[in-house]
Amino acid sequence: MDNIAEKAATVSEIDVLRIMKMIPHRYPFLMIDRVVDVVTNESAVGIKNVSINEPFFQGHFPTQPVMPGVLIIEAMAQTAAILVVHTLGSASEGKLVYFMTVENARFRRPVTPGDVLKVHVKKQRNRGNVWKFEAEAKVDGKLVAEATYSAMIRD
Repeated sequence: MDNIAEKAATVSEIDVLRIMKMIPHRYPFLMIDRVVDVVTNESAVGIKNVSINEPFFQGHFPTQPVMPGVLIIEAMAQTAAILVVHTLGSASEGKLVYFMTVENARFRRPVTPGDVLKVHVKKQRNRGNVWKFEAEAKVDGKLVAEATYSAMIRD
């Protein structure tokens, strides 16, 4: 495992090809296109470009497409997983990160095709392989969703 103190404090951007090396998610369930402003062991911002071509829009809802709230929560979790893998180093790449709890989830406004969803995650704490985060999802700087959650990284 890489020493956290030896890592650069901030990474400006992690692209989708690097994301796919870090976490095992793939289309149609990869919810993050890019991660920016990564501060090792602290925070990151995931970016999802929401397109009308997303498969979930076929049924949610065809006449008024809205990104499902559970997928916004999943985007939060994937952003946090990328932060965890970045913090722990290359030995943790491809490991699974499982939800343990989701608390205080709130959905403030709909996310629709054409939106750029920015998911701001901040580590609250970690003990061993269990990590706890708080997250806010925003579109055009306006809060669309928020939650606190914990997850476990496993082989």
